[in-house]
Amino acid sequence: MILDWKLCGEVRSSNLGVHLITKSVTMEDRRQSIGALLRHLNSGSDSDNLSSLYASPTSGGTGGSVFSHLVQAPEDPILGVPSSSSIMFCVSISFSNILDDTFGYVTVAYNKDPSPVKLNLGVGAYRTEEGKPLVLNVVRKAEQQLINDRTRIKEYLPIVGLVEFNKLSAKLILGADSPAIRENRITTVECLSGTGSLRVGGEFLAKHYHQKTIYITQPTWGNHPKIFTLAGLTVKTYRYYDPATRGLNFQGLLEDLGAAAPGSIVLLHACAHNPTGVDPTIQQWEQIRKLMRSKGLMPFFDSAYQGFASGSLDTDAKPIRMFVADGGECLVAQSYAKNMGLYGERVGALSIVCKSADVAGRVESQLKLVIRPMYSSPPIHGASIVAVILRDKNLFNEWTLELKAMADRIISMRKQLFEALRTRGTPGDWSHIIKQIGMFTFTGLNPAQVSFMTKEYHIYMTSDGRISMAGLSSKTVPHLADAIHAVVTKAV
Repeated sequence: MILDWKLCGEVRSSNLGVHLITKSVTMEDRRQSIGALLRHLNSGSDSDNLSSLYASPTSGGTGGSVFSHLVQAPEDPILGVPSSSSIMFCVSISFSNILDDTFGYVTVAYNKDPSPVKLNLGVGAYRTEEGKPLVLNVVRKAEQQLINDRTRIKEYLPIVGLVEFNKLSAKLILGADSPAIRENRITTVECLSGTGSLRVGGEFLAKHYHQKTIYITQPTWGNHPKIFTLAGLTVKTYRYYDPATRGLNFQGLLEDLGAAAPGSIVLLHACAHNPTGVDPTIQQWEQIRKLMRSKGLMPFFDSAYQGFASGSLDTDAKPIRMFVADGGECLVAQSYAKNMGLYGERVGALSIVCKSADVAGRVESQLKLVIRPMYSSPPIHGASIVAVILRDKNLFNEWTLELKAMADRIISMRKQLFEALRTRGTPGDWSHIIKQIGMFTFTGLNPAQVSFMTKEYHIYMTSDGRISMAGLSSKTVPHLADAIHAVVTKAV
């Protein structure tokens, strides 16, 4: 028999006397705990007992900190805040080619550099031609609507989040005519941007899916292995990027997924692969779909850039819709950080497409049990902004125009950088800059070359040579081109 609560042997003192802390245990453990407590209380005087309690290293009295054994955590390579040590994640898999430049300190180093020509190409956030953060006009309008609505309240949302937001998010990513939506075979929950959506999905799979291994691309976003390892999954990689061509290693991808154990989870970047900017063609996506379905592999899409890559919401969602159209199951993590510029609002959604409406309902019930002890319920403001924009035809159309303008500017930066390198006669083939898509470009520069560019030209990027095209402008492209030309011709 399992009791809901137990008395444990931890004793704390206060001006109200000595009391016990309770938690779940068996009846036998409870008897043993009470016996130990009685022996402790009868073993000496009250003052002796209290002295021993205060001497406990956990009592917070005199002496050093109970956390003094901690070492200083390394700075996050992008955001410049403490991140979990990479050591604990290097189990059974080498992350040497995964973007996690622990010693890069990109933003921290950039902020400390007094140079007037310094350039930060590390952070994955959109910048205007003037190098400033952008708040979309349509977001301003949506926020004003929310402010003007005096009936709005600040009560907790349900565990699954804002229901209207969830429904609209599912339609945005799957299409309004999706068979999964029409047949109620999908459950969607609001999460804390893309990271939170991946974490909730990962923990759900670790608890309820028969396979505990997830395959991620090599390389991938530096947070992916951490998210899924902490969620309880075993992380392995599959080949993706070919350094020789600076394109897709499609044959290696097929071989690795073909060798994966049946039922394994596979993380797929829906579009604008981070960090390489290399995406499969639609024909290649179809081959990937057929292979995965034939082996019963579970697709888990990370969609962080819908509409932000090509400028078209539908084009960027096409790979996901191909998998949903075949009637199979899959997971989709969405983020509104990039395509609506809602970085700090932390707005995202996790959708799980199931075989039937009945299963979808049960899946949602279990997702609630994952979310409740994690963050209880999601924030209301960001999701409300998204819902206002997606439900209003005029605001939605205005958003698509602003979204395309952002995507077009990034595409323009790619073309300008490519032309600048060609004009300078920079050795090598730089066509991958215009072939890759999305916010990031994998330049092919090595760590030594990156270090040279930082030292001599005050250009900051991760040591694997990934640059954020959104951090460039027409004014800064020549400076970057000069640096690349110099480092390549100097054979650093």
